[in-house]
Amino acid sequence: MSELKLRAMAKINLGLDVTGVREDGYHEVKMIMQSIYLYDRIFLKITKKPESAVSTNLSYLPANENNLAYKAAKLLIDEFEIRSGVKIEIQKYIPVAAGMAGGSTDAAAVLFGMNKLLKLGLSKEELMARGVKLGADVPYCIMRGTALAEGIGEKLTALPAMPPCTILIAKPPVAVSTKFVYDNLILDEHTVHPGIDGLIGDLKKRDLAALAGHMGNLLETVTIKEYPVIDTIKQTMQKHGALGAMMSGSGPTVFGIFSDKDAAEAAEREIRSKQLAKQTYITRPYNL
Repeated sequence: MSELKLRAMAKINLGLDVTGVREDGYHEVKMIMQSIYLYDRIFLKITKKPESAVSTNLSYLPANENNLAYKAAKLLIDEFEIRSGVKIEIQKYIPVAAGMAGGSTDAAAVLFGMNKLLKLGLSKEELMARGVKLGADVPYCIMRGTALAEGIGEKLTALPAMPPCTILIAKPPVAVSTKFVYDNLILDEHTVHPGIDGLIGDLKKRDLAALAGHMGNLLETVTIKEYPVIDTIKQTMQKHGALGAMMSGSGPTVFGIFSDKDAAEAAEREIRSKQLAKQTYITRPYNL
């Protein structure tokens, strides 16, 4: 086998808390991650020539050594002294720079796929250990499902699967700098932190309504001030019956949890008609 087709799943954060800042400047986080059925398609082909190449369907994405998928391939090629190369074709469907781990999940898929194609024999845990060298979200994107992420996001604990539901995704046409968000986050005695432990309890009880109602993302305190459209999208989803709506990651993507698909579709129509977001998707949780 010299070719492989893969799905690189997007993620949302059901809860995102920042608990402190390390001496090296990285923020300590406590998050609940959830994979969803929104994915990029990755095509891998091992080549006889040692050169590796990346191509994408989006002209503004880097198709060179600056692409995280390319870096993932190079990491394994260098470590195992592989003399062949790899062609990586990425069909992007996950919104870019959206707080949904689009680049990280592509890199995770490349690590997984090359391990299989080249018969490297690495376990999932060994792949995850290598993935963290590329980015804090990459190990989770290899793991997938529902998980608690701690540390800088690399310490992962599997959690009970998210209950079945409909998820509406809406990405407004704004660009958010993750660095700006973290640089402007205020952590002091007045900071109100999301109840991550309570969310874990809701997952264990499989209580979707409680889970959606208890969701919280500390980074909203920065991003929504800069981009009020995020809050407008949240309110629109809630008006149409969302059990809960929240920004994913550092934004700007908003997701709503619905028990009724028709209600999600009604919210999507209003969001698009008011041009609050051009990129919208109706999907569901992906659980292992």
